[in-house]
Amino acid sequence: MVHSGYAKHIKGGEIHYTYIGPSPTQPNSDRYQIRLRLYISCQSTLQQVESSVVLGIYKTSNNALVNFLTANLSSSYMINLSKPNPCIVNPSPVCYWIREFTVQVDLPKDPTGYMIIYQRCCRIDGIRNIAPDINVGASYFCQIQGSSSIGTSGVNSNPDFGIKDTTLICQGKRFKLDYSATDQDHDSLTYEFASGYNGGDTTNPIVANPPPPSAWVPLHYSYGFSGTQPLGRNVVINSKTGMISGIAPVGGDYVVCVLIREYRAGVFVSANRKDFILHVDDRCDFPTADLDPNYITCNGFDFSFHNEASSTPLIHSYYWDFGVPDSSSDTSTLASPTYTFPDTGVYTVKFYVNKGENCSDSATTQMSVFPGFFPGFTNLGTCVLNPVLFTDTTKSKYGQVSSWYWNFGDASQTADSSTLPNPSWKYSDTGMKQVSLIVSSTKGCLDTVTRMVDMTLKPPIFFPFRDTLICNIDTLQLQVQGTGNFTWTPSAKMVGANTPDPWVHPQTTTYYTATLDQSGCINQDSMLVRVVDHVTLFAGNDSTICAGDTVVFHPTGNGLYFVWSPPATIEDPSIKDARAFPNGATTYNVVASIGKCFTSGSLNIRTVPYPFSKAGADTFICYLDTAQIEATAKGIRFAWAPSTNLSNPDILNPLAYPLQTILYELLVYDTLGCPKPGISQVIITVRPKILAFAGNDTSIVAGQPLQLQGSGAPAFLWTPSFALNRSDIPDPIAILNQNQTYVMKTFTEEGCFAYDTINIKVFTTQPDIFVPNAFTPAGPANNIFRPIPVGISKLEYFRIYNRSGMLVFSTSQMGKGWDGNLNGIPQDTGGYVWMVQGMDYTGKLVTKSGTMVLVR
Repeated sequence: MVHSGYAKHIKGGEIHYTYIGPSPTQPNSDRYQIRLRLYISCQSTLQQVESSVVLGIYKTSNNALVNFLTANLSSSYMINLSKPNPCIVNPSPVCYWIREFTVQVDLPKDPTGYMIIYQRCCRIDGIRNIAPDINVGASYFCQIQGSSSIGTSGVNSNPDFGIKDTTLICQGKRFKLDYSATDQDHDSLTYEFASGYNGGDTTNPIVANPPPPSAWVPLHYSYGFSGTQPLGRNVVINSKTGMISGIAPVGGDYVVCVLIREYRAGVFVSANRKDFILHVDDRCDFPTADLDPNYITCNGFDFSFHNEASSTPLIHSYYWDFGVPDSSSDTSTLASPTYTFPDTGVYTVKFYVNKGENCSDSATTQMSVFPGFFPGFTNLGTCVLNPVLFTDTTKSKYGQVSSWYWNFGDASQTADSSTLPNPSWKYSDTGMKQVSLIVSSTKGCLDTVTRMVDMTLKPPIFFPFRDTLICNIDTLQLQVQGTGNFTWTPSAKMVGANTPDPWVHPQTTTYYTATLDQSGCINQDSMLVRVVDHVTLFAGNDSTICAGDTVVFHPTGNGLYFVWSPPATIEDPSIKDARAFPNGATTYNVVASIGKCFTSGSLNIRTVPYPFSKAGADTFICYLDTAQIEATAKGIRFAWAPSTNLSNPDILNPLAYPLQTILYELLVYDTLGCPKPGISQVIITVRPKILAFAGNDTSIVAGQPLQLQGSGAPAFLWTPSFALNRSDIPDPIAILNQNQTYVMKTFTEEGCFAYDTINIKVFTTQPDIFVPNAFTPAGPANNIFRPIPVGISKLEYFRIYNRSGMLVFSTSQMGKGWDGNLNGIPQDTGGYVWMVQGMDYTGKLVTKSGTMVLVR
């Protein structure tokens, strides 16, 4: 019985056949039992599965249909992971419904054998490694061997995968999954990943007539996956054991198809495959210690280790043993330690997580320490017409260089590589080429070195100098750099014309041309040698400087080298523009030379003292005060800088009235020879402005203590002292029965001071808060609506609400009130509710509320 319709419940399948014996009804034929095993989602219902299936059998040689068979359900049962590892937290359930369908068939012996196919739609949705990932069908097939591989008398049953599918795999964790099979004929088996196949669709979910092999369509894998890498590049299958291992990808479902090839006496017999949807759990976790099998350091004795497994809060401790023989200090409890090995060699490193706990794990690796591996190479030739010769210069202190892989960076070629130690390569175009060499040693060291090679039409020529000057009695060695053979012209009065560094002794100015020949690639370049018969020199004019100043010489002439004397007062006597610091009148001599030719000159430097300038003593003033400057000078004129905030900048004793600290300079000039003014300075420090504040005017109840709160400078004086407990502190207490005004003076020890007043209105009532019943925001008076506290020391709040109950104003500052606006928008005329609360000087709360009218 077949239930129509499609369901997204298939999680895998495979076909197995067993040889039963010769056909009792057909001559020269064999009888086989065919078993289709389907893995179904445990969430499937009876309406989503079949009680019988249709299998197609085709000849391998020509895709010819042999028969369509109906296989009936022979067994149905569930498997699940009943007892996961207790160290795994948050494990998802692992459950499959296995349904097996069997049928017997007689098949004539055939040289190439048969293919058996079953197709059904659909696989479960959301498979991560295929695209599209919904409404994807499945094809399960196997190959029955032909007589050409086992002979006409040979028999065979294909390998049986068995049922080992209840493994819990956690994302990011290393895992192993046994996909091995058993073969009752004891044939040799190999394992590999292969592509899964599509089959059926939503319009034909139960394929009643499965098509021939030529119509089977492989799955399309999403980016980063393929049939041969169904779980990504970090998961592999052992071709001999069928063990799948590696680091699990991110959580989700993945199609994994394993192909078994069966061999008998070295001859291929048949192929079988198991197509399965593997679930990687994104919730489960467990503590894992994971290391690569091998590590190596080739550039030192230090190496940094870390757990290769994904991080997890389930790891509580770490323990490393770096495997140094006869050492008890080669351990660490860090998560990612860096260890310095004492010597070269191979060490067995052991790593533990949660050592000593029930849920612990460990890993072991081989650590090779062979420092002294330095990759490198040189190249000879840069002309595009000739091959470039590359030479490996790698140095290996331990072991020998054992392999080379060159990439010549030739974009015009695809095979621009070599494995020779010293290859050559001919480029087809000019430009910068990025050449890289990957080199390894017998100890396992592996490194890459890269350098740029500039390919040109002509070999490059480089002159250390292109223009120089000599005397006609001198000999000069020319210099040029490049790869190849050099010749020079003109060669008259030259020794070594066919070398890169000949000697010349020209009598007149001459251009010399160097020709470079690099195996037929030619380039030329020139340099100028200027020749003179004497040295010209003018040391400079005599001059006068101010005592203590320096002077820089600027001689003129054609000299190349200079020597000044006396050297005691010269910073560097061997440079042309030397700097001198004479102590008095001095004659300086200079010798200028070009090779063996030289001449001399001199100049006189006279020193004169600076004009006398004394701006006076530094002082300070209070803000808005003045200072008397008392300066002295000797000269013909003087000037103040700056001249601002001075009563008269043309006198030596002006009054200064700056608003902030200022530095004045007094510049004095004379005619005694010093070309610069004598300068002195005076600093007038302005004390900060004193911000005197006696407090806001207030109202109190008669006889109630009021503590004043003055601020400003360090010292205070209140007048009159009437009704005050003290008059020389910032916060005296006043007890009044009548209105009173106090004047507060606050001052500093230097005498700077400021005044402020406070008006106190005294009421003969209890402490209270008075609030007006109306106000006019735009009026000339009564334009701020505020409470009037009497005998109140602190305003807790003052709030105003409109007729909708919306808060339009709130404050806790005494003296502050509402201007009739909300967020800058004038509010409507009408009634408003206010609430106010304050605390009197005894700590008692005064709370009031009421209404007022806003009038515009």
